[in-house]
Amino acid sequence: QVHLAESGGGLVQAGASLRLSCATSGPTFSLYGLAWFRQVPGQEQDFLGSITWSIGRTDYADSVKGRFTISRDFANDIVYLEMNSLKPEDTAIYYCAGRTRAYCTGSGCYSRGDYDHWGQGTQVTVSS
Repeated sequence: QVHLAESGGGLVQAGASLRLSCATSGPTFSLYGLAWFRQVPGQEQDFLGSITWSIGRTDYADSVKGRFTISRDFANDIVYLEMNSLKPEDTAIYYCAGRTRAYCTGSGCYSRGDYDHWGQGTQVTVSS
């Protein structure tokens, strides 16, 4: 099975930058894409952005476009989320997700249901 493990979260001041990592293991050859989601406890999970595994095409939610960047280290099976200009409203648990299906149900791979592998999450807290 594919396993995902996030790391790099922490407490930072507003305006700071932080890079999260998602280490993948198992049959990563089966992955078509990976994405980052975040969730405030008790609230709905939000899609942040995604990257295709083989090509590296990225898509971002409007809420983070221009501030967050997703990249991958293909050789080492790592995907990154670089976060800049962090705001208190960015405080959440950040999750890495992977999909082994080639196609998603909607016009894009933006839904939780499009992904079948999930990490345990890493906490990001941004103070004002």
